[in-house]
Formats: sequence, structure tokens, C-alpha cells
Amino acid sequence: MIETAAAAVSSVNLGLIAVGFAVLVLAGMVKGVIGMGLPTVGIGLLSVFLAPAEAAALLILPSTVTNFWQYFTGPNVLGIARRFFWMMVTVAAGTLVGGLLLGGLASPAAQPVLGATLLAYGALGLSSVQLKVPQRHEPWLSPLMGFLTGLVTGTTGVSVMPSAPYLQSLGLARDDLVQALGLTFIVSTTALAVVLFHPGDGGGALADPAAALASAAALLPAFIGMQLGAMVRRAASPQMFRRIFFSGLGLLGTYMLVRGLL
Repeated sequence: MIETAAAAVSSVNLGLIAVGFAVLVLAGMVKGVIGMGLPTVGIGLLSVFLAPAEAAALLILPSTVTNFWQYFTGPNVLGIARRFFWMMVTVAAGTLVGGLLLGGLASPAAQPVLGATLLAYGALGLSSVQLKVPQRHEPWLSPLMGFLTGLVTGTTGVSVMPSAPYLQSLGLARDDLVQALGLTFIVSTTALAVVLFHPGDGGGALADPAAALASAAALLPAFIGMQLGAMVRRAASPQMFRRIFFSGLGLLGTYMLVRGLL
């Protein structure tokens, strides 16, 4: 009887590991194709099986390493840092406020908020809306968008909203846009790591050494996925992949929003 129970538990654990590996490869593929989406896809799918705080903790190292690579391999490191300095300050501040003062990922609202974020991002990505922000509004709008992005990051672990649509609306050159997104994700992920180490509302999900070890192990499938994504990017239509990606985000967000509200 005991041996049967142990075998069942082992089977469940192996099943979760296999699912987690597949999710991380898929998230890495998305990152490899369109330059973002690793935490968005990873946390969105892993939160079906894990608490949002646990899913975010698992993705801390893969997100950090891939975003450092994305930012520092670009041609305009100092220029992007200077232009968006105050936005990055408010991204960090908003993440800490959302994670430590507003309940964070341990809050019952984390799952429906994550679902709503994914649904909104998916719908925006599929729409024909072309946002355009005049550069003269950047001095006040960038810090505001940064703070709102931080609040979303601190309560969901996902930092694409509203930072990604906002940065895209500025008409940046392709390389500058990729670098600006990478810097935003570096800052938000670093601040989120502080939240996840905190034993209070953040849940202390990263305080457990096993969680840090699991996040390190997650680097392998994430990088495998990124290499596969690079191959897909060269062989397939980026437009078709974007439609599939945003459609999937919308469906996943709808599911998580409904599940979180029931």
C-alpha cells in the first residue's frame, strides 16, 4: 500500500516536471521569435498548476539572464538607459508597491488580474490599433507607464502591460525597441525578486533554496526554447506566429480570469 502511494506521488511529480519543461521550452520559443513573452507565457501556463508566486519564482533566473542578453547585446545601451531612466525608477517602485503593499502574488486577486492582463494584451496584439504617442509627452507619460507596469508586475509577475504597447507607440527603431523592452524586464524582474524573497505578502517564494535551484534548472529548457524560436523566426512568417501567440494569450487569459473569479 505504501509502495503504491509512493509510486503515485512519484508519477505525479514526474508529470509536473515534464509539463514544466514543456512550458519553459514553449516560453523560450516565444522569446526567441518575437523578443519577449517568456514570463508572460511561462507564468500564464504554469499558474494553471502552481500558485502565481511559485510560477514567478521559477522564471526569475531565465527571465533575468535572457533579458540581460537582450539589452546588453544591442547597439544603444547608454542611450536607452538615459532616455528611460525615470521610467525604470517608477517600474521598480511600482513593483515593490504592488508586491509588498497591495498583496502581491500571494493575493487572491493575483490570478484574475493575471488573466485580465493576458486577455488585454492578447486582444491588443490581435487588433489593428496603432498607438502613437508624441515624443513631447514622454517626460510625464514614461514615469506613469513605468509605475503602472510595476503595479501589474508586483501583483501578477508579468511586466508586458502597459510597458510593451507604450514603448511600441513611441516609434522607436527596432533595435532600440528590443533594448528598451529588455531593460524594462530587467528592472521589473529584479524588483520582483526582492518581493519574492520577502516573507510577507510576497510569499517568500524565492527564500526557499529549492526554489532558487529550480529557477537555475529552468535555464536549460528556456534556452533550448530560445534556440528553437530563432529557427522558427528564420523559417516561418513572424506575422502568423504573432497571431497564434496573441490568440493563445487571449484564450489563456480568459480561462484564468474566469477561474479566478469563480
